[in-house]
Amino acid sequence: MLTTKNTHAPDVGTVQDRVAWLRLSSITLPLRTPVSDAKVLTGRQKPMAEVAFLFVEITTEQGYEGIGFSYSKRAGGPGQFAHAREIAASLIGEDPNDIGRIWTKLVWAGASVGRSGLATQAVAAVDIALWDLKARRAGLPLAKLLGAHRDSVRCYNTSGGFLHDPTEQVLENATTSLADGIGGIKIKVGHPEPGFDLDRLAAVREHIGDQVPLMVDANQQWDRPTAQRMGRAMEQFNLAWIEEPLDAYDAQGHAALAASLDTPVASGEMLASVAEHMELIRHHAVDIVQPDAPRIGGITQFLKLAALADHHHLQLAPHFAMEIHLHLAAAYPSEPWVEHFDWLDPLFNERLETRDGRMHIPSRPGLGITLSDRARTWTVAAHEAGTRP
Repeated sequence: MLTTKNTHAPDVGTVQDRVAWLRLSSITLPLRTPVSDAKVLTGRQKPMAEVAFLFVEITTEQGYEGIGFSYSKRAGGPGQFAHAREIAASLIGEDPNDIGRIWTKLVWAGASVGRSGLATQAVAAVDIALWDLKARRAGLPLAKLLGAHRDSVRCYNTSGGFLHDPTEQVLENATTSLADGIGGIKIKVGHPEPGFDLDRLAAVREHIGDQVPLMVDANQQWDRPTAQRMGRAMEQFNLAWIEEPLDAYDAQGHAALAASLDTPVASGEMLASVAEHMELIRHHAVDIVQPDAPRIGGITQFLKLAALADHHHLQLAPHFAMEIHLHLAAAYPSEPWVEHFDWLDPLFNERLETRDGRMHIPSRPGLGITLSDRARTWTVAAHEAGTRP
């Protein structure tokens, strides 16, 4: 009789440990001030007053632990939690070392709703927790487990440059960021009045000087002609990059813009899979790729994309979630950037160090983060699976 081996399950003799318990927490982080970018000014979104997080905490039979998270701005947080709750039991009993196989198992458990977007963002929180667990067990910062190329990464601040702040406040925020050891400043553009953007940008460049890297982010709110005009008008400011000048899915428009400007073009934060990023890369649409690990399915998927980006000699500047992306950027072969946001500080007991324009890898094992007591008070829903050892 012909028999076949099940290649989707680990051989019992090779299992090193098993996932015994996990907890899902839906945590809503209130922002100090509602935030507005160009999407608000064009009427597509309302000011953002909170961020929803899906946290996953895992414990194995041998007592090893890991933590990971995904997030959603404005809508989607309850959906991520609901999907994670449906597939959570599939993780119990799995060897936590088999991260790639587990990712595939969890994605196919909910494949009828797709293998990108909300579904894989729910899986991402689990995937990130498993990588954190693996690095903790090894006693290494995640960057070192992955194979770091550097012990610190260039960093720039975004949270001080939103359109809801008057220009005077943006200048003050820039001064504070630079004094705190952050190396670059990014401001939001895409205001319905182009002159507003140019005046604001000129004021920031004059304030910080010619040597400080300066970036702008239009949050997908320009059409092709506007992006061309604004891109040419902004060349005088020697920008490190223009971010999301067009709709994130307009690969051809990005490619034409990138070919016509001296200023590098960056995009990718709103894409929800490796496949979507591949379209930008295939069209030579960006100089700088900006993946977001929680959005594209976790660290497992991020590493696939990073290898592809490196093969095409692209720069890397991951979006948001510096607690995760610092480690991933440190493992990228060419010099990357990481984005500094102070929004998430209340969620964690630890802080990342910025000095001399760079963010430094912590010596703590794994991601080096633990949830604060304050974060737990913002829990709006929770679910457990398995039995805690």
